[in-house]
Amino acid sequence: MIQRIQSIFLLLAAASGFGVLALPFASTVETVQGSALFADKVYSIGDNIGLLVLFAVAGALSIASIFLYSNRQLQMKIGRIALIANILGIVLAIILFWQDLSNIGSSEVDDGFGIYLPALFIVFAGLALRAIKKDEALVRSADRLR
Repeated sequence: MIQRIQSIFLLLAAASGFGVLALPFASTVETVQGSALFADKVYSIGDNIGLLVLFAVAGALSIASIFLYSNRQLQMKIGRIALIANILGIVLAIILFWQDLSNIGSSEVDDGFGIYLPALFIVFAGLALRAIKKDEALVRSADRLR
């Protein structure tokens, strides 16, 4: 059923995944010459196509997983793939920032709200997977009683 708690968690995870697309990871006060990420003062998802694809796939898979409530095993697999895509996106974002750290120099970098959304995605996706697993265990125990 779509009204289950895992659907709410998956919707919140998708909102976190798509929210990353709109909100910046970090920003600087002035433009940084020679920096690939902070040339426009803002480090966002649009700075790298890999980040854009990974976080968009994670959000889209979470949305798709909501409608797979009748096949809980597939719902869990797609939820895990979305979680892996999000974690890969986080790792890629950190690698890109570390590679660009030498170009930033002494500029002060302020974190944006977008940096916290992938962590929220992990929390909500984990809670959804846990709820799906509980739901599957409940259905299996009810099937054993028949």
